[in-house]
Amino acid sequence: MSVVAPVAADDIALKRRVHERLVVDSGDLEGHAAEVQLRARLGELLRAEAPLLAASRHERLLEELLRDVTGLGPLEPLLADPDVDEIMLNGPDVAYVERRGELEGVAISLDAEAIVRLVARVIAPLGLRLDRSSPMVDARLADGSRLHAVVPPLAIDGPCVTIRRFRTRAVPLEAFGVDERGAQLMRWMIEAGWNVIVAGGTSTGKTTLLNALSSAVPACERVVTIEETAELRLVQPHVVRLEARRANAEGAGEVTVRDLVRAALRMRPDRIVVGEVRGGEALDMLQAMNTGHDGSLSTLHANSPADALARLETLVLFAGVGLPAPAIRAQVASAVDAVIHVGRAGGGSRCVRSIAEVAHDRRRLELRPLLVNADDGDLPRVYPPSRPRRRPDSGRAGMATR
Repeated sequence: MSVVAPVAADDIALKRRVHERLVVDSGDLEGHAAEVQLRARLGELLRAEAPLLAASRHERLLEELLRDVTGLGPLEPLLADPDVDEIMLNGPDVAYVERRGELEGVAISLDAEAIVRLVARVIAPLGLRLDRSSPMVDARLADGSRLHAVVPPLAIDGPCVTIRRFRTRAVPLEAFGVDERGAQLMRWMIEAGWNVIVAGGTSTGKTTLLNALSSAVPACERVVTIEETAELRLVQPHVVRLEARRANAEGAGEVTVRDLVRAALRMRPDRIVVGEVRGGEALDMLQAMNTGHDGSLSTLHANSPADALARLETLVLFAGVGLPAPAIRAQVASAVDAVIHVGRAGGGSRCVRSIAEVAHDRRRLELRPLLVNADDGDLPRVYPPSRPRRRPDSGRAGMATR
C-alpha cells in the first residue's frame, strides 16, 4: 500500500519560499524545462534558503520540489500506484483514495494555495482557469485521467479535486462477473452490429466495460469516438478520437458533444461510440443508429435497463425539437437493441447485473432478459436473443440458449 507521508509545517513554508524565488528569478518556468537544469536550480535555491539542512532532508525536499514544479507534487506517488482508481482531495490536508473498490484515507499535506496551483498547472495549457469567477473546471491529465476541481465559494471547506484514473491495460469481459456464456453473448452483440447502451451508476465501470466490449469490433472497421473528456482506449487500428471543448475564460470556443456527433456523421464512420449521453446529443445518436451506423455504443447513467430507456427518452427532449413522446419512443425502439446494466458487487468489484433486449416494437418500449446475474453466487442465466443481426455477414452463427 502506498501512503503519502505528511509534511512538516516548516517544510511547507520552506518549499513555498523556494517556489516564490523560482518564479521571481526565472519569470517563466518554461525556461527550466530540462529536468537536469531545473533540479540544479532548485537545489541552489533550497541551499540559499536553508544552508544547514541535513543531506537526507535536502534530497527529500528537492525531490518534492521537483514533483511540485514538473508534476502533481504529493499526488505523484498515488498516481503511480496501479491499485488506486480515484484520488479525492476534500480541501487542505484531507485526502482519500479508492483502492480495489474501497475508500481509504491517506496522509497528505497540501494547503489550499498548493491545491489551486497544482490544478492550474494542468489546465493552463488548455486555456482554462480556476478562481472565484470560474470556480469549477474539468480537464484531462497527460495519462488520460480525468480531473474535476471546485474551489470556494462553491466548495465551502476549501478546494476540492477528484481525479478518476483509467487503466491502460485491457480488462476482459469475464472480469465483470460473467461466465464464458455471458461473455460470448456480449461479443456476439458487438460482432452482429447491435446498438448497445451501457447503463449504471457513478463509478460502476461503464467506461471500462465499453473498452472491453470494443475488443469485439472487427479491426477493419472505422470507429469514431466522441467524449466530453477522452477516456476510451480502443485497440482497433482505425479509430478517430474526438473530444468536446469547454468555453475558454472569455466564454468562447465551446464545442459540445452534440456538435461532435453531427460532425462524426460526415467522417464516414462504421460505428460511433459516444462516451456518455447526458443531453440533447441523445437525439443525434439515435438518428445515427437509425441511419446505417450499426454497432454503435454509448454509456448512460441509470439504475436499470428500464430506467436507461426512460432517461434516454427524457434526454431526447433536451434537443428542443418538440418531438411527441410516441415518436421518441419509436426512435428508441428502432435504434437501441440492448441495454447492459453494470453495478458494484460485494467488495467493490464491478459486474454486469443484467442484459436486456429492447423489443422490436415501435409502439411501446418493452424489455426481455438476455442475462440475469444473481447475487447468491449462482451462474448467470443466459437467454437467446430474438432481434436479428444488423450485420448478417458478421457475428457468430448462433447463440447457445442456456
